[in-house]
Amino acid sequence: MSVTPTGEASARNDGSDARRWWGLVIIALAQLMVVLDATIVNIALPSAQHALDMSDGNRQWVITAYTLAFGGLLLLGGRIADLVGRKRTFVLGLIGFAAASALGGAAVSSGMLFGARALQGAFAALLAPSALSLVTTTFTDPRERGKAFGIYGALAGSGSAIGLIVGGLLTEYLSWRWCLYVNVPVAIVAVLGAFALLRDHPGHPGVRLDVPGAVLGCGGLVAIVYGFSEARPRGWSDPLVLALLATGVLLVAVFVWWQTRAPVPLLPLHVVRDRNRGGCFLTMALAVIGVFGLFLFMTYYLQVILGYSPVRAGLAFLPLTAAIIVGSTQISARLLPRVAPRALMVPGMVLAASGMLVLTRMTVTSSYTSEILPALLLMGLGMGLTFMPVFATATAGVAPRDSGVTSATVNTSQQVGGSIGTALLNTIATTSSAAYVTAHLHGLARRATVVPEGIVHGYTVAIWWASGIMLLAGLVAGVLVTAKPPGRGARAHAPVPESVG
Repeated sequence: MSVTPTGEASARNDGSDARRWWGLVIIALAQLMVVLDATIVNIALPSAQHALDMSDGNRQWVITAYTLAFGGLLLLGGRIADLVGRKRTFVLGLIGFAAASALGGAAVSSGMLFGARALQGAFAALLAPSALSLVTTTFTDPRERGKAFGIYGALAGSGSAIGLIVGGLLTEYLSWRWCLYVNVPVAIVAVLGAFALLRDHPGHPGVRLDVPGAVLGCGGLVAIVYGFSEARPRGWSDPLVLALLATGVLLVAVFVWWQTRAPVPLLPLHVVRDRNRGGCFLTMALAVIGVFGLFLFMTYYLQVILGYSPVRAGLAFLPLTAAIIVGSTQISARLLPRVAPRALMVPGMVLAASGMLVLTRMTVTSSYTSEILPALLLMGLGMGLTFMPVFATATAGVAPRDSGVTSATVNTSQQVGGSIGTALLNTIATTSSAAYVTAHLHGLARRATVVPEGIVHGYTVAIWWASGIMLLAGLVAGVLVTAKPPGRGARAHAPVPESVG
């Protein structure tokens, strides 16, 4: 028995299907802007630091101000989308993101840039969950859903690499400021497209904002992510780092307790308790830990060790992006209607881990074509195979009133995983590098060769850890994600009436 509304069925017959797909283009464009902004300023950071006279200790806030605000406010952003309507929240997020980007591009001090990046993250927390929930509620047919999430997953997985490419081009040929200004015309196009193409029901009057839950949940996530970000310069045993992590864990624990008693919880625990969704959230977080480690180390390896220019370093990630798109749109999207999601996630994580293992063999004189390129292709295919079924499975079977917060939880797992991965793997790399240099440095004459060797050694040690974490992600997906192929009437992928949940 079909649960497709009559209006939707007739819409398919009168040719409005194309309009729905053009709407997906607008949603994907906005999501791409949000994802790539996490990395687009990476390559531009040395120029921005020089222009605004930032200290080495403070420059990290250009990155962490964005990820902290983004990850910490995502759950609240998801609930706001459920309350006031996804399309309204989507447009509000776009306008705010464009304004914050313009402010950052015009920054005349480091504090002004840090504040603009935090504002970008806050509006991204509104934009990202509303974008994903619009895809969820627009495409309910299993086959269409697979295609839509194939496109969405490709952009979500490749956005970071695209950010590195665009950041290199803009920095080298225009200015680092254009890494922020570029969002303004993109957001204007997306806003106009949203008004013309997107359809959405108004907000659900039964949804209420859980203010204590928002304070506890957002505060806990911010404290944890902030603690991990401070672990690199301060060390894991620093009292501030330990206090932040302990406070974050305590706040999250209290948040979980409160969600069992809140009249209208910020995160209904039945969303997380579902075995398939919980497995997808954890798989995503673990996978992104390794992915962000890859971007971090390979960016510095290509520029510092191999001497690539910003543009050349960015373009070196292009095969990775292409492989993600192929894995997501040409493999996962075609197979998901016929195979179980974990039959794609587990091989995907094994492929990605294999690519990481290839990178553990790199040296100061490695060839890009013969040693780096094969690893990037394996990584890209593995990520494409994994991300698309994770997005589709995590958001399937959710009552419309909970779609925003579910989408936000998927994005939160990405941001928290990325922040943890950057801090954890960078700490491992710098510690291993220092130990290597200390053990092998005998006199100043050897410094010119030992220091680069030590840097690469640290990268490879951290990449070993990243490979193991990705294998753990594959194990989690294989054990927890038991959803059946959506094309065979699996409950997890069937649309759920609004009264459910």
